[in-house]
Amino acid sequence: MRQKPLKRKESDITRLEELMERLRGPGGCPWDAEQTFESLVPFIIEEAYEVVAAIEAPEEVRAAEVQDEAGDLLFQVIFICRLATEAGWFDLSDVIETTMEKMVRRHPHVFGDTVAETPEEVLDQWAEIKSTESAIGSDGTDDKTDTPLLASVPAALPSLLRAHKLSKKAARVGFDWTETEQVLDKLTEEVEEFKEAVRAGDESNMEEELGDILFTLVNTGRFLKINSEEALRKSINKFILRFGHIEQRIKNEGKELSNTPLERLEELWQEAKRK
Repeated sequence: MRQKPLKRKESDITRLEELMERLRGPGGCPWDAEQTFESLVPFIIEEAYEVVAAIEAPEEVRAAEVQDEAGDLLFQVIFICRLATEAGWFDLSDVIETTMEKMVRRHPHVFGDTVAETPEEVLDQWAEIKSTESAIGSDGTDDKTDTPLLASVPAALPSLLRAHKLSKKAARVGFDWTETEQVLDKLTEEVEEFKEAVRAGDESNMEEELGDILFTLVNTGRFLKINSEEALRKSINKFILRFGHIEQRIKNEGKELSNTPLERLEELWQEAKRK
């Protein structure tokens, strides 16, 4: 049975809007009052990553962490809407309404007559709908021929995530490998080209070839259904834990980390891996 489109639900979010208006208004907060869209960018990115960190937190603190960080991210959205309201562009209700319409439109298998029974079918349908939306210009005219396929991937994304999305879009139109062995061969090819640049001492070419390795690694992950951004973040967390183990062991021995022989550090690293 098909579900009916959801109705807008009133909530305490209006109190958050009023709080933001007061912070920006006369007698409010000087720091909040001077913020612009551009100045908020690093805070928006930081809060989004802190939500991710909260989701990956230990089970015993995860609920509280996610609630706290989700609130901080929501506040950034409220801040954006306040700036837009002052500029005469839109307000929070416009954002909610636009999002509601978009989500209903992109879920015809829930709110319409389309059938999509697997996550893969949903993603294919979602991509097709987004492609149709992108083909229509802001004036309602057909702008399909002037819109490059990869133009919709934001340049502000972290490089690994952007590379993943770019290669994924290209793969959807057939620009992709067919077998895992082809992917690994390409990676080997890029590594060899990087080695040649290193041997030649060509710094400019080394940078270019290293970039090619990274992009190919991301593409390899995407082909194998691994998100490189997530994989690297998890490896970073693992490195921090293992290095912390080394620091603590050296401290317990009454020694300095900087004076410890590499052989001992490697021994402790292997110890941390076993743990």
